[in-house]
Amino acid sequence: MEKRKKEPRLETRTGCKARMDVKFVPESGRWHIFYFSDQHNHDLLDTQFSAMLPAHRKMSEADIMQMMNMLKSGISTSQIFGLLASQAGGYEFVGYGPRDMYNEIARQRRQIPGDAARACHDSRGLLRNLFWSDGISQLDYRLFGDVIAFDATYKKNKYSCPLVIFSGVNHHNQTIVFAAALIADETTDTYVWLLRQLMFAMRGKTHVFPEVRHRLCAWHLIRNATSNVGNPSLHLKFKRKWDQLIEEFGIEDKPWVINMYEEKHMWATAYLRGKFFAGFRTTSRCEGLHSVVGRYVGSRYDLTSFVEHFQRCVAHMRFNEFNADYESTRGVPVMQTCIELLERYAAELYTHEIFLFFRPFLSRAGSMRVLNIDNNDDCIKYIVCKHGRPDFTWTVDFRQEEMIFMCTCLRMESFGIPCEHIVKVLVDRDIREIPRSLVLDRWTKKVKSALNDPSGFTRDAVVISRQSALVEFSKQLAAVAAKVPERYEETRDLIMGLYSSYKAADEGDNQPHSGVARSSNPYVHPTTGGSGQPSKKKKRQRCSVCQIEGHKKTTCPWQKDIDNNVIENEAIGSDDGDMCTEATAELDSDS
Repeated sequence: MEKRKKEPRLETRTGCKARMDVKFVPESGRWHIFYFSDQHNHDLLDTQFSAMLPAHRKMSEADIMQMMNMLKSGISTSQIFGLLASQAGGYEFVGYGPRDMYNEIARQRRQIPGDAARACHDSRGLLRNLFWSDGISQLDYRLFGDVIAFDATYKKNKYSCPLVIFSGVNHHNQTIVFAAALIADETTDTYVWLLRQLMFAMRGKTHVFPEVRHRLCAWHLIRNATSNVGNPSLHLKFKRKWDQLIEEFGIEDKPWVINMYEEKHMWATAYLRGKFFAGFRTTSRCEGLHSVVGRYVGSRYDLTSFVEHFQRCVAHMRFNEFNADYESTRGVPVMQTCIELLERYAAELYTHEIFLFFRPFLSRAGSMRVLNIDNNDDCIKYIVCKHGRPDFTWTVDFRQEEMIFMCTCLRMESFGIPCEHIVKVLVDRDIREIPRSLVLDRWTKKVKSALNDPSGFTRDAVVISRQSALVEFSKQLAAVAAKVPERYEETRDLIMGLYSSYKAADEGDNQPHSGVARSSNPYVHPTTGGSGQPSKKKKRQRCSVCQIEGHKKTTCPWQKDIDNNVIENEAIGSDDGDMCTEATAELDSDS
């Protein structure tokens, strides 16, 4: 190739005649060497490089399993190779290279169906849309599905399919994932299909959302309004008026939920199944979620890898929730307001994060005063204002019979916790506990206690305890065995032997393998015929020649026959290394 730029591979074939031929003798059930020649026409490779020969570069089953598990955890192949080298005592002792690891990864993936075939496809066999939601997400939807937001992000997978994530807020005000989907396009039909799949997965009976409240995004409203104002000096004036409106209604988070649908493009959307919408700000929530997901997935991932790594992200978010649950049950916050009874009750009722959000309302209630009380037949109206601001008022309606409070600031309706105006009325009426009508279950510590019912969703605590104990024992064993390469290999083979034995027993494969295919590792016990448990017989010495227990190499009865065959074959064979013409049994390829 005249225009070839890449350097050709080195010539490694020299026509060497050195070889060893073996045959299987059915009568004895043994392998016999019937020809051997060590006449090389080249320099022999140094023994320190023998492990780098292609025929010797083999990954053990334990290394393959360890590598695949690390890949699922998001560790790169180069980092895995470095870890394996550290376990082996150096890179030169690994026995293979990164290229062999990449080849093994490809081989493992070829053993399963194709990427799109593993997902789903239409009647023509083409992948269209992919939707998934696990059991924990569906349980979360039962508790926190009163607010749903979804948005599409791009360039998160190999095929550049838009990723749509259905998210919500848990009892710690953390973002949680209800479901996710990879879609082929963003047409109206696709989003209709997507919402139907969501309702089906969450066991909904309707295919539309008749009670949805559609709201425009405050950020988009400000952007569109200021961009259409011709005079730049009016921008600040409009913003001041807007902020004044926000303050008048007691809305400090600058809400919230939206349904921006312009022609064929669906922007971030939130569906509200009731009046409550948790102060949800989809712009920041969705962008924050996309940022977190971006740390786990990338444009190089195929569909299968993408879903696996996306679930890793969801698992990490659930771990954050687990930590928040722990913080909410550990101790009691220090009381800091003058309304100590209500503050202590709120600390016992709400999760830690929600309590910290509610406590400033208790503090601000001290700066409120009641201007007027209007008693009607079924409702008492309290006119509340800030201290020194009698022209800035809110009206709190109190229905004493039902113990229902409603404030014109709509804080309770927007976020689900009482505002400072309602707290002022509670103090005025000497109510020492937050009424049940003002408590939203989704913010309480015990909201997930309903999941610990006999419905089949709880995990077996005994199995979890055993698993934790075994993990701890394994850590102690690994700390000692990893210091010495021989201990590491012995421990690894022992664990893999037990794993293979137990796995075969669970799958019903309790038959021991033949002597030819059986592992030469003396610590790998074959399963018994009945129970599938490892053999409890004491380990016996195994011969390195015939692999039979009870004797060693120097006393092996087959050693003399093998030596005689080698001598006879060398005498019969010609100098050029031709195969001997003695009739031999054919090589059993299966064995």
